[in-house]
Amino acid sequence: MSSGDGHKAYLVAGVCCATEEGVLRKSLDSALGKNRYTFSLVSAELRVDASVPEHDVLRGIHHAGFSARLKSAALPDEPFLQRHGHALRTAAGAALTLAGAIVELTTASVPVSRALLLAAVVVGGWDVFPRAFIAVRNRALDMNVLMALAVIGALAIGRWTEAAAVIVLFAVALMLETYSATRTRRAVHSLMALSPVLARISQAGREERILASSVNPGDVVIIRPGERIPVDGLVVDGISPVDQSTITGESVPVLRSAGDQVYAGSLNGRGALRVRTTHRFEETTLARIIQLIEDAEHQRAPVQNFVDRFTAVYTPAVLGAALLVAVLPPLIAGGAFSEWLYRALVLLVIACPCALVISTPVTLVSALTNGARNGVLIKGGRYLEAMGEVRAMAFDKTGTLTEGRLEVTDVVSLSALPAAEVLQIVAAIEHHSEHHLAAALIHEVHHRGITYDHLHVDAFTALPGKGVMARVDGRQYYVGSHELSRERNFLTGVAELAAFAFMADGKSILILGVEGSPIGIVALRDSLRPECRASLQELRDRGVRQLIMLSGDNDEAASRIARDAGVQQWMANLKPGDKVEAVRSLLQEFTSVAMVGDGINDAPALAAATVGIAMGAAGSDTALETAHIVLMGDNLAKLPYLVALGRFTMRIIRQNIALALVLKGIFIVLSMAGIATLWMAVLADDGAALAVILNGLRVLTYRHSSH
Repeated sequence: MSSGDGHKAYLVAGVCCATEEGVLRKSLDSALGKNRYTFSLVSAELRVDASVPEHDVLRGIHHAGFSARLKSAALPDEPFLQRHGHALRTAAGAALTLAGAIVELTTASVPVSRALLLAAVVVGGWDVFPRAFIAVRNRALDMNVLMALAVIGALAIGRWTEAAAVIVLFAVALMLETYSATRTRRAVHSLMALSPVLARISQAGREERILASSVNPGDVVIIRPGERIPVDGLVVDGISPVDQSTITGESVPVLRSAGDQVYAGSLNGRGALRVRTTHRFEETTLARIIQLIEDAEHQRAPVQNFVDRFTAVYTPAVLGAALLVAVLPPLIAGGAFSEWLYRALVLLVIACPCALVISTPVTLVSALTNGARNGVLIKGGRYLEAMGEVRAMAFDKTGTLTEGRLEVTDVVSLSALPAAEVLQIVAAIEHHSEHHLAAALIHEVHHRGITYDHLHVDAFTALPGKGVMARVDGRQYYVGSHELSRERNFLTGVAELAAFAFMADGKSILILGVEGSPIGIVALRDSLRPECRASLQELRDRGVRQLIMLSGDNDEAASRIARDAGVQQWMANLKPGDKVEAVRSLLQEFTSVAMVGDGINDAPALAAATVGIAMGAAGSDTALETAHIVLMGDNLAKLPYLVALGRFTMRIIRQNIALALVLKGIFIVLSMAGIATLWMAVLADDGAALAVILNGLRVLTYRHSSH
């Protein structure tokens, strides 16, 4: 599978723990080079620079003892024994161990019991010993090597039953770990299943079912009641409630009719829809969501880097301690060599850091998947970790705290031109602008039946943070803020009084003028989002101490919205660069700052913050690319959920790290004291790995409850 970022994706089979990942990485480092690939243990996905030949990649994987296939390749049909071989061998090993132990206890027939126990070791370790050999060949010490040494050592000192029990318990633990990790992978891949494989298109008056991947932009797709929508598009006919919670996280279906956007993966309600496709199947919003989640799996959080640094020291230290335990006491104190070798073998088992290393990525991927299910895309564990530590949050005003649907309330002429012509000229100029006020103006002239197509507009120039200028039918005009009208010297006393009156009423204004002469004023008003005040209060309740609104609007309009929203601090008349400086100022006071905006106009401020959050980004390519976290729907209530999810995730990770370290500490002490046995150490170590995986999977089912 070749992705747009110049990589090929492979799925690697058989990598079940962090130490085996280390073996794979060593082999790939040798075959490909350290910086030409990334690997995610949780998703088992390997991404390699597209310029690397496929045979080199597969050779590096096979040399580490694993198999792989291109992600885009069809899943091969596996025979029953291949699919269930590990479970069958584990069951046979357990039965042989039990039989050997019974024979040893009841008949004292040593040859028979040892034959059964040796068979248990061979069958139970069928996968372990070859992998241990491959790891040694790659100059790596993974869990398979440690287990193989422990089993061989136990056999050497006559602990046959324990040797068999250790290998069988290890096989059982690996099977359970693999099952748990597979559940995490399926949680991500289940999003893919939301998009139908087939689509029903209308061609020459006939309906035809084709592969959704074959639908082209412009095709008309028919969606019947109760069907999932296969592609992104615009409704051209029909009206129906659509459940688009998979994309935006909205809890209730939204009514969709002609002209409305619908997304692949959404569930159609009781009406039939005809939808004109806007994106190819692999470019839909759902496809981009899945791609972003997979990208995020390859991003490492700071806590993961800490764990890696710790284990890089821990494992060699414990291995060194095991060697000293086996050699020094018999030499110095004259202790029994077999007794101290046994204690060293217990330490060998404890040396594996599987539970410690696997705890973080499983938890983070579970959190990323939970977020995606709730309409929140998080582009990596580092941003989720930062959200858990956020103590200050800055907000854009228009489209973030407010609905972003401005309405023209007043049009005043300050010249001989009628008010309708003032609006006509302003609309003709703003038609070329991407500013949020432009859509409101265009809507208003259409509503009033005013046309502007006959006006010739050229030399259009945006004046960031102030307005625009353009020539209309050969005459130079300026449209913009109070500040722009002053700069260009067309703000007379009458115009200023009118402007102040509108601004005092909390309205935004656009002043139309030429050099030295005002022509008219257009006033617009926005309204606060209904969930805004409650969401901001919940953020305070969750410990976000500083909430600040950053607006390019005038003081009066900004203060009205800030007052209604319950924001004590706001800054108005800001240009894009001013917002960046405001965010940097917050960063000097708070270590972690989030900026919430629309992902387009606020891109510089979003990039400057610790975490940039784009609001209402469904269907917006720019927002999906620029922000660190993307809220697909227009719902501020997702912000308290995001903070809570970040903190819950970090709490689970800390629990997992503590559990792994405490258990290892306890067993190091018990092994040195001669209390811990080999099978107890295996049970504790693999039990800890399973426990942290299951604890991490709790984040998949996390539900946000408002305070």
